[in-house]
Amino acid sequence: MAPPILKLDDIFLSFGGAPLLAGAALQVEPGDKICLVGRNGSGKSTLLKIAAGLVEAQSGEVFRHPSSTVRYLEQAPDFAGFSTVQAYAEAGLGPGDDPYRVTYLLSHLGLTGEEDPGTLSGGESRRAALARVLAPEPDILLLDEPTNHLDLPTIEWLEGELQKTRSALVLISHDRRFLEKVSTATVWLDRGASRRLDRGFAHFEAWRDQVLEAEELEQHKLGKAIEREEHWLRYGVTARRKRNMRRLGELQSMRSQYRGHKGPQGTVQATVSDAQDSGKLVIEAEKITKSFGDRAIVTPFSIRVHRGDCIGLVGPNGAGKTTLLKMLTGQLSPDSGTVKLGTNLEIATLDQKREDLDPEDTLANYLTDGRGENLIVNGEQRHVTGYMKEFLFQPEQARTPIRSLSGGERARLMLARILSRPANLLILDEPTNDLDIETLDLLQEIVAGFPGTVILVSHDRDFLDRTVTSTIAPAVPDAPDGRWIEYAGGYTDMLAQRKGALEERRKAEKAAEKPKTQETTASGAVSKGKLSFKQKFALDNLPKEMAKTETEIAKRELVMADPSLFTRDPAAFNRLAGEMEKLRASLTKMEEEWLELEMLREELEG
Repeated sequence: MAPPILKLDDIFLSFGGAPLLAGAALQVEPGDKICLVGRNGSGKSTLLKIAAGLVEAQSGEVFRHPSSTVRYLEQAPDFAGFSTVQAYAEAGLGPGDDPYRVTYLLSHLGLTGEEDPGTLSGGESRRAALARVLAPEPDILLLDEPTNHLDLPTIEWLEGELQKTRSALVLISHDRRFLEKVSTATVWLDRGASRRLDRGFAHFEAWRDQVLEAEELEQHKLGKAIEREEHWLRYGVTARRKRNMRRLGELQSMRSQYRGHKGPQGTVQATVSDAQDSGKLVIEAEKITKSFGDRAIVTPFSIRVHRGDCIGLVGPNGAGKTTLLKMLTGQLSPDSGTVKLGTNLEIATLDQKREDLDPEDTLANYLTDGRGENLIVNGEQRHVTGYMKEFLFQPEQARTPIRSLSGGERARLMLARILSRPANLLILDEPTNDLDIETLDLLQEIVAGFPGTVILVSHDRDFLDRTVTSTIAPAVPDAPDGRWIEYAGGYTDMLAQRKGALEERRKAEKAAEKPKTQETTASGAVSKGKLSFKQKFALDNLPKEMAKTETEIAKRELVMADPSLFTRDPAAFNRLAGEMEKLRASLTKMEEEWLELEMLREELEG
């Protein structure tokens, strides 16, 4: 095992009140790719800043190898003193670093380098900061939410860069798919302390649940032991006073341990406020178009949105997602074509820019619209502090200004507000930004179970796969030209359909290049192509193979459901988890192959 190049041990930090970090640790060895996970407010960003030397811990050990280079991705880059983005990015290079790396990275991040830093958007600022920290190829890369404000093509490119980099990584992200693809180890920051799993994020949630179940069992056993000791002290033999005093001391120690146990932070408890049902047809768009100057944003596009649909909008930044969304919801008129909105629509909107938030407003005032201490939720009057608790805010935060909240807390506050409003049409623009994994789970459940209609813009592939019923994406993903296509299913389904369509188009082009060898019928019509024997066999047998694989996965899930398995036999748990990962990958491959063959069969049969 290589010696660590960065080590944090027994880190303690408090800003008054309960400590934020109490015994946290982080060890980074060459080549590590560690994801740092935990609830909003658990201290992830603070621990990363301590590792970078930007914040000083009140106690604990911090070791950085003297010869190692460290780069930290800032949430709010400081461009002061730089006339261009190129100059800002090159300032991060060290002696002997290759300046061409800056040009290469800026190009792939969609920047020329000639931009004025003072005019950059939030997304462009994040791209410039990424180029600055990636260019030197440091020994240690500390990345705090690197995918925020990035579009899907850029996120997928960044995944590839981080997978092949020689730098050791410690990264924080809310993007499940990104963490699964990049990380090889996981550090869980929970209640001030840290635990490490030497496996990637794909295995984290099952491991976390095992740990919490084992902890709950230990706490239950401690409670039973206290009951037994109390019974012995009341009714046991009292002749040996010295012995009783010793056991009394042990009992007091157990009581103190039991009372001092701080359980995991609760989960957000929320549902969308009920509204009257909208009409069955929510939106009908016929051949709508939009251009800005010579650039076509939307060429003739038609869609019908019915009650109960959940539609995802994806595409590169600047492709026109927000423009299309505004046209569909009546906020922007098309250049041509028509948009008809259904009846009884009550719309609730979550804006990715958080423009609805006044930094000086208080939490209570924002939630109640300045109407006192109460608000109406699902037709019932609720006190604002009671409603705040459902979203993990403390009563004493009611008078806190919004500017003091973290990014994740602000996202949670906006979620609390829109969910208190009656709605049958939810418009969600990048709803997953800054949310922790547990709150993301809740949002997925809300969206998936919402009886009304949802239209959302997101770059979170996992969230899209779990929620949407159809996906609207540019016809040409790398160079949007205004053409949009609606695909059935989530993001992965959309990719599979695109792949199948692309392969069929290539086959058709190759066939057109060859001499015509097809036989004609008596009437002169060309006979239709047919599936090959191999394709027919695969189409018939893949469902059986998929069913067998699903059965094997279910068997292993049943064994892993045993809460004591991880603590009793971690090797067996890890072996089963590895087998599950391979089986799921095989199942996904078979599903994609079957989908492509089924689409080909339907096309050939007309």
